[in-house]
Amino acid sequence: MKKQIAIVTLFLISLILLFSCRKTQEYPIEPDIKYKDFILYDTTDLLGNKGLVGQLSFNFVDGDGDIGLKQPGKDPEQADSVNMFFTLWAVVNGEVIKPDLKQALNYRIPYMEPESQDPTLKGIIKVDFLYFSYQYDTISYDFYIVDRAGHESNIESSPFFILPPVE
Repeated sequence: MKKQIAIVTLFLISLILLFSCRKTQEYPIEPDIKYKDFILYDTTDLLGNKGLVGQLSFNFVDGDGDIGLKQPGKDPEQADSVNMFFTLWAVVNGEVIKPDLKQALNYRIPYMEPESQDPTLKGIIKVDFLYFSYQYDTISYDFYIVDRAGHESNIESSPFFILPPVE
């Protein structure tokens, strides 16, 4: 019986050592993003105006875990900073154009930091676009992110999608 307990104990110790010594996967310090999906759904604002919400989702991985910016009041140097950039593309008369927008399509990803000793951050980011009136009915977005060290990610693109009429 003692021999069996010793064998089981030795086996369990071997398993613990085997799985506790796994090396973590290393990723580049530049963020990497991958388009996931774009979902459209109906919405109504506080005044009763009907519109659409488009939710763009993408996966990200950053090897050194420095994604996101602190809230504007907490870091004056980052008060007007953004770290996600979009380019809108539209189809007009069968031709793809880059519309001249009055305001840039930028977004501020909130501050994140790793919760373990592994510096890698992975996750899904979702960004909502509101459409209460729109000039183009077939659009697409190119987008990329920038981490706190200034490393730019790859550029990803959504497919073209058709915005249904707002009723």
